[in-house]
Amino acid sequence: MYLGIDLGTSGVKALLIDGDQRIVGSASGAMDVSRPQPGWSEQDPADWIRATEDAIAGLKSAHPAELSAVKGIGLSGHMHGATLLDNEDQVLRPCILWNDTRSAAQAALLDADPQFRALTGNIVFPGFTAPKLVWVAENEPDIFSRVRWVLLPKDYLRLWLTGEHISEMSDSAGTSWLDTGKRAWSGSLLAATGLQERQMPSLVEGTEAGGTLKTNLAARWGMGPGVVVAGGAGDNAASACGMGTVGEGHAFVSLGTSGVLFAANASYLPNPQSAVHAFCHALPNTWHQMGVILSATDALNWHAGITGKSAADLTKELGDTLKAPSGVTFLPYLSGERTPHNDAAIRGVYAGLGHESSRVVLTQAVVEGVSFALRDSLEALRAAGTSLSRVTAIGGGSRSRYWLKSIATALDIPVDVPADGDFGAAFGAARLGLVASTGTDPLAVFTAPATAETVHPEPALSSAYEDAYQRYRRLYPAIRDAY
Repeated sequence: MYLGIDLGTSGVKALLIDGDQRIVGSASGAMDVSRPQPGWSEQDPADWIRATEDAIAGLKSAHPAELSAVKGIGLSGHMHGATLLDNEDQVLRPCILWNDTRSAAQAALLDADPQFRALTGNIVFPGFTAPKLVWVAENEPDIFSRVRWVLLPKDYLRLWLTGEHISEMSDSAGTSWLDTGKRAWSGSLLAATGLQERQMPSLVEGTEAGGTLKTNLAARWGMGPGVVVAGGAGDNAASACGMGTVGEGHAFVSLGTSGVLFAANASYLPNPQSAVHAFCHALPNTWHQMGVILSATDALNWHAGITGKSAADLTKELGDTLKAPSGVTFLPYLSGERTPHNDAAIRGVYAGLGHESSRVVLTQAVVEGVSFALRDSLEALRAAGTSLSRVTAIGGGSRSRYWLKSIATALDIPVDVPADGDFGAAFGAARLGLVASTGTDPLAVFTAPATAETVHPEPALSSAYEDAYQRYRRLYPAIRDAY
């Protein structure tokens, strides 16, 4: 048996698979995000451990024999979080999360230093880890002076599981400290933020062993000795392992809290000016590119909160037949935007509202706005040298057939829908645990699920969608100076 643990923003999911990659069971533990000031987003790492304990307890209750047979554990987690520890491995402050924008000014200063883009292959985004440490140094100098370790969220879980300070390439590529082409920490980038390599965890590939489960935890969960904990992956790379998106030209679109257009690459293809993320993949000698939007289902959930209707009810009101854009445009920049704008200050907008703008029209505009934001990411990927002929849809938003039709038409490429199953980050993490503990060829394990159906673009609406997209594109520069 193999266990995948995925640390998400709102909870931890634990998933068990057997040696044939059949899902045995899953359980979860919930947690909240703290927003003490506008633009801030934090979590107490103790809540990650509590939520993980809850998830494992759920598995132990439902599947005790299978849990006891676990030989490998894989880890996945939300990226970029700054988890700061002292000499005794005590947490110094709440973790600053990926969607925290307080360090926008610090990120801009680091990004102006040409070595950052040259070595990391990426813009220094405000959500990345390095500018957060500069913010701490400037605003909480006593805490900064006591920092012995900087860990990413899933690697703090690893420390609790194994006692080891270890990370891996895919997650570390989102810190702005990794030489992404060389897959190694950069001493010069660390020095530019007042840090040293000794404050970073050691690095392994995601498919390699990254520690062994502590004997006390193994005993508590009924497991034997020597359970291998894999290097693991950041959440998007782990999802790619779950989806089999590991070969050149393979891609997926993820409609989760944030939105991601992810493409696997056999070589390193940085193009920072496009605002595309160029990161290491979880497999050795493999990289990937991502266009990232900060609010995907989050935008629909915001709309749901305003209207008092559930997100599922709102999309149900749209029906299954794709409509031409109404003329109402929505920019989903509720917490700023990454690709293609790298703008932490911009905020969302409805434009073109009239007396006739019903709730259904506003819902349609939200769905189209996220689809057009993903089109921005597709154009950025093309500018970075990656051409996509189709994508596979994952994430909670992919349950809406209307949204899938909107994305296919906005991107003008087919969208494949996988057969029923759980192929997300927890499944990818479990696969990584299998590979690390058995030494099996990753390409033999990271296979793609069967396609249940393919959603094609609607040719009759392609012109209307293109006009609406160009209107969407004109709005950002029109409102940018207002913020």
